[in-house]
Amino acid sequence: MKKIPVALILLLVIAFIGFGDQVLPRPIGRYSLQARTSIDQMMINLFPTWKPKNPNARTEDALQQTEQKR
Repeated sequence: MKKIPVALILLLVIAFIGFGDQVLPRPIGRYSLQARTSIDQMMINLFPTWKPKNPNARTEDALQQTEQKR
């Protein structure tokens, strides 16, 4: 029985998902775009409540307090 070149198959799958819609004909390339969109949505939904820190939050709070005192 032949060994399946897993690394080659993985590389081809990644290339298909990443660049298939730009290189392949339209009917096949569409599946690449759909796969990439699905993977993107799955990754976004892993962290639904994550909010990036606002580095200016402390300054904005101080500015609002100063404006309220006037």
